[in-house]
Amino acid sequence: MDIHAVLKSLPHRFPFLLVDRVLEVEPGKHIRALKNVTINEPFFPGHFPNHPVMPGVLIVEALAQTAAILSFETLGTTPDADSVYYLCGVDNTRFKKPVMAGDQLVLEVELLKHSRGIWKYQARARVDGGVVAETELLCAVRPT
Repeated sequence: MDIHAVLKSLPHRFPFLLVDRVLEVEPGKHIRALKNVTINEPFFPGHFPNHPVMPGVLIVEALAQTAAILSFETLGTTPDADSVYYLCGVDNTRFKKPVMAGDQLVLEVELLKHSRGIWKYQARARVDGGVVAETELLCAVRPT
């Protein structure tokens, strides 16, 4: 799924779109996506000027956006003006290594459970094969 398909699958736009490409998706099961971390990211001038590190909350947001794509693919729908996909909970989050400009995040999300509009996932981000962050996500699709 290229960037054009990602834009159809998520309501997010620059500077908050944090998924560049989907490498693999199996609806109802799992997804792998990419985020290319460039020095041009709007957060780098302030985090930190002499040592640019991607904020951990944005890594979690990138994983949540990847989870949203998996949810919409599982439902066979796309986001619309009548609903919003919310991040409701983040549990057991660990950051293992800083993510720097020039890194390529591989975002991996596995669907654990889906019931009554609530989605639970296990998610991890990797750089060069090593885990840089992992978390459990709870999300919901709700009418606007």
